[in-house]
Amino acid sequence: MQIFVDGDAFPNLLKPILFKQIQRLNIQTTVVANKKISIGKSDLFTYMIVDLGADEADHQIVKMINESDLVITADIPLADRVISKNAHAIDHRGELYSVDNIKHYLAMRNLMEKIRESGEITKGPKPFSQKDAQSFANQLNAFLTKHYKN
Repeated sequence: MQIFVDGDAFPNLLKPILFKQIQRLNIQTTVVANKKISIGKSDLFTYMIVDLGADEADHQIVKMINESDLVITADIPLADRVISKNAHAIDHRGELYSVDNIKHYLAMRNLMEKIRESGEITKGPKPFSQKDAQSFANQLNAFLTKHYKN
């Protein structure tokens, strides 16, 4: 198993959490973004910068993942593509996407996008908090405990 991080919007609060888990379990991790991102210095991390473009990082991640890999992303369409390749996805707030729930999240995202396109002003996501970081840490730890065999 490898971990892939959609780095373009990866919250700073999560960097030390992820770094600690990667180091503890010795997991190869690739961070893909369209700008320089640093989670920490380690031989376990590979940083890949892709061309600017709305979905360039997403396309690169989907090309590289294998079954059972983990992708950390807040991008629901990317999570859907990951799940369709029998890999796993966790968002920044600790939600584990699965075959059972990803279509629901995708439908809600698409509905909200259509509402915004119609001119309706909607609330964005609530600000990222320490509680969200803790939920992410708990979910990541539970996932790795269950799925990672070194």
